[in-house]
Amino acid sequence: MIDLKNMEPFVELPEALSHAETQTLKAMEDLGGKFKPSASTGNFYPPSENDEWTNGMWTGEINVMYELTGKDIFRKKALEHVDSFYDRIVSMSSINNHDMGFLYSPSCVAAYLLYGSDKGRDAAIMAADYLISRFQEKGQFIQAWGPIGSRDHHRLIIDCLMNIPLLFWATRTTGDEKYEKVALAHFNTSIEYVLRPDDSTYHTYYFDPDTGKPLYGVTHQGNRNDSAWSRGQAWGIYGSALAYRYTGSEKALDVFDRTLRFFLGHLPQSVIPYWDFDFDDGSGEPRDSSALAVAICGMLEMSDLLNRPDLRSDADKLLGVLYRTCAVKDPSLSNGQLLHGVYCKKSPTNDARNRGVDECNTWGDYFYVEALKRISTPGWKAYW
Repeated sequence: MIDLKNMEPFVELPEALSHAETQTLKAMEDLGGKFKPSASTGNFYPPSENDEWTNGMWTGEINVMYELTGKDIFRKKALEHVDSFYDRIVSMSSINNHDMGFLYSPSCVAAYLLYGSDKGRDAAIMAADYLISRFQEKGQFIQAWGPIGSRDHHRLIIDCLMNIPLLFWATRTTGDEKYEKVALAHFNTSIEYVLRPDDSTYHTYYFDPDTGKPLYGVTHQGNRNDSAWSRGQAWGIYGSALAYRYTGSEKALDVFDRTLRFFLGHLPQSVIPYWDFDFDDGSGEPRDSSALAVAICGMLEMSDLLNRPDLRSDADKLLGVLYRTCAVKDPSLSNGQLLHGVYCKKSPTNDARNRGVDECNTWGDYFYVEALKRISTPGWKAYW
């Protein structure tokens, strides 16, 4: 187990903020009016259309940078993106999944919160409407992938804990409880079946499409069905922290404590987690820096909610390691923010394919700059 007590604090925050601004500006220049794809190629993102589940997090990075700097160049670009997200949900283009929170919270909810964008609000509400349409009564969960009602896709995945905050927000914004009702049902189903007795998590869990009976947990992006995929564990940490913010549920607090305890207890001595907790230092496997960025954001969220300076101190130290070992400090090397991420990696026992292995990825970039904002502004209001 890593020794957080004797780890160095993150004293390089000012230079980290400067490098992060440079990198966002570099990516904006390279991409023009387009988006980062989900993962870089050779550590550089080529221009991409708004057609992946990750595009909202590029806009989110721009929004965070506006909050950090107050520079109008970021506000203007973020509002341009709102038009694209509005058109995407109206046309129902490339949305055959549950990832409405990843798409619309850091982009359109943020635009409404930061700039008063009614178009952003409307787009986010439409995204919430689509998300609840994926709710399966038989099993009480939001279907992750595939056509709605597909028997082959009658399952949830742990990532969706980051999508349901969009539903909590929608209820508070519209006054309509239908969104929160679905969010609560999905959260309760997820934590009942995805969280294992040893505090690790399944990536995905299947249910009988005829009866809703829980069947079995497997992985898609982890090393094997019974291993702990590091990013999935991080989704559990941050997702439960956000659920606690909206509900004050002791159940959510318990899930946060358990998933965080496992995550910290299984980090390698070199701190940056490997793509699956099956692996440790000396394994030769790639790391997933994005998993640590997500977990740090969850720790900082809960530190604010519970007034826990110990969580903030631990997150600060982890963020320092992340900066020193993975942050881009030279735009000639990359137009991303965070090196050494993994989208997914093929193993003998999963059904994934190698994609974005040891590359920057869009969510890693976003959650890294969110962590910088959180550590520099205690009590910051997140977009989730």
